[in-house]
Amino acid sequence: MLQLICLPCVLLIRQTLLKHKSKKPLLLLLRLLLLLLLLLPLPLPLPLPLPLPLPLPLPLPRPLPLPLPLPLPVLLLLLLLIVLLLLPLLLPLLLPLLLPLPLPLPLPLLLLLLIVLLLLLLLLLLLLLLLLLLLLLIRLLILLLLLLLLTATASATATDSATATATAAAATAAACCYCYY
Repeated sequence: MLQLICLPCVLLIRQTLLKHKSKKPLLLLLRLLLLLLLLLPLPLPLPLPLPLPLPLPLPLPRPLPLPLPLPLPVLLLLLLLIVLLLLPLLLPLLLPLLLPLPLPLPLPLLLLLLIVLLLLLLLLLLLLLLLLLLLLLIRLLILLLLLLLLTATASATATDSATATATAAAATAAACCYCYY
């Protein structure tokens, strides 16, 4: 559904990349960021399970699948990106309405402030992206720790079984030696 909503944005990105004559690098950067965000929520393929050397007495619980619905920060990020992409289109329409009003600041200074504000919003978007990547990394580390714990439990069970077998064999050998003498 998200891909259907953002299909016009993808077409705009493609059109911009095909032209290569864009005089607005900030708009091109924002469009490329949106394309990156569209590729981000695609589900990752699940890794193949590692074969265990010994059969376990209890069946292993299956790992929980990653949730497919997008979290709220990603949706807010996409909404903010769409607004930022539409802002250059709406600015020429809004500028004539603001010109007749007395401005406390000159127009170039206002445009400079607008560009600084857009750059700060872009920085905020990048920080949110880093936060989402950090959350994904934490989730992957938790899955790896669970896999390591399951492997350690399996090897501990195998070691306990081997120790019990060796103890029983030693006790049997001691009993045989005792009976022999």
